[in-house]
Amino acid sequence: MPKEKILVVDDEEDILELIRHNLAREGYRIICASDGESAVNMAKTEKPDVIVLDLMLPGIDGFEVAKKLKYNQQTRNIPIVMLTAKGEDADIVTGLEIGADDYITKPFSPRVLIARIRAVIRRRQNQKEDTESDLLLIHDLTIDIDKRSVLVGDKEVELTFTEFQVLCCLAKRPGWVFTRSHIVDMVRGSDYPVTDRSVDVQIVGLRKKLGVCGDYIETVRGVGYRFREKP
Repeated sequence: MPKEKILVVDDEEDILELIRHNLAREGYRIICASDGESAVNMAKTEKPDVIVLDLMLPGIDGFEVAKKLKYNQQTRNIPIVMLTAKGEDADIVTGLEIGADDYITKPFSPRVLIARIRAVIRRRQNQKEDTESDLLLIHDLTIDIDKRSVLVGDKEVELTFTEFQVLCCLAKRPGWVFTRSHIVDMVRGSDYPVTDRSVDVQIVGLRKKLGVCGDYIETVRGVGYRFREKP
């Protein structure tokens, strides 16, 4: 059975070849683009399983490519791993807010890139499985999405509507880093006026009500929050 199809986007031929060679050796099917416009068109026609996207591209840059893909119904659910020489927090946050699933800074190890791609594919598969079930079991938590109830061990915890939504957002994708803006978009919709501080308040309330399980919600300094993958 053939492995997943990966679209690699980079304008540096040697880097493009390095990634293509290493991913192909792992059995992935590789298609390549060297500019932003080509990347958008190939994503629409080829429907890759993952996109590895450089940010510094001729024409439209990687940020704009990601925006176009996330705003398009055909491509919005394709995971994006951003590959960038920009390692500043602001650039990372921008990429995550646009909808990137992960990022890697240059120079990079091909082995690390492969591991990140595997993790993104695994998380996406888990996400699909989660949406098919109304019951989410993770660590010591039992979250009944249909009944909107939460158990810590065998003890029920009362959460507000927003606290429950935030918990589901994080717990459905363990290990994923969510910016505050991303959390707001998933919980309330992109047109909901809210400040970063209000998200922090919801997290504080969640941690307190979940008790020892509150430690599963980790702060990623300068970026946002994530739900711990392992207890």
